[in-house]
Amino acid sequence: MALLNTHELSKSFGSVVAADRITVSIEEKEVIGVIGANGAGKTTFVNMVTGYLKPTSGRIFFQGQDITPLSPREITHLGICRSFQVPQVFMSLSAFDNLMIALGVVQKGVIPLLRPLRRKELIDAAGSILDRYGIAEYRDRETGLLPQGVRKLLDIAMAMVHNPKLVLLDEPTSGVSVSEKYGIMDVVMNALKDLGITVMFIEHDMDIVERYSRRILAFYDGSIVADGTPDKVLENEKVREFVIGEEIHRKGRKKAGAKNA
Repeated sequence: MALLNTHELSKSFGSVVAADRITVSIEEKEVIGVIGANGAGKTTFVNMVTGYLKPTSGRIFFQGQDITPLSPREITHLGICRSFQVPQVFMSLSAFDNLMIALGVVQKGVIPLLRPLRRKELIDAAGSILDRYGIAEYRDRETGLLPQGVRKLLDIAMAMVHNPKLVLLDEPTSGVSVSEKYGIMDVVMNALKDLGITVMFIEHDMDIVERYSRRILAFYDGSIVADGTPDKVLENEKVREFVIGEEIHRKGRKKAGAKNA
């Protein structure tokens, strides 16, 4: 049984069709890159899977259970988590305190009012997570003053406290410097691989997509126009025309040829 299935998933906003009959199956431990121009339907798809948008029609199944009507919180508790393009963190708190709050919420659903949050087991867990995502040195720094890449890692780390089976990352390298992007993706992908988590990530950077994806879903005009291995999808005629552009495609092929020469 597949981990996630969507069947004829559609979403309309008045006369605008943002998602058009998306049927896709995702297996456990896959690493899937999701590509497409702005407005192609990528984020709409992720928002429907995570419960932030309800489809106009179609169904979503997670481990065989129909999750279409569930709230984002209910879907999170089942094992689907996400990060956001803009990190959802408490800017005035330290990285450590952000994680402590996330851990406290997971344990009880709400932060206990009469039970101390700074308990040894939570303190130890927060420290381990900071280490796993390579941000322990920023433990006591105010989050609003951290580099964008570190905030991205913190946002992802906070999503991971739910011990998800599937995580959806929305542009994990957006706003991050070229010198940082591979380091950040290495940390994230290695951590998620060690935990056995299935990954879908939306990304516009084709270098990142080629390097880290094992499968690509290419969106255009609310539909998936290609689904397969990176080499096949990035060579697809529709993907070259509507998603990455012929000029970018030629540059990418020349770069690959130079590496193999």
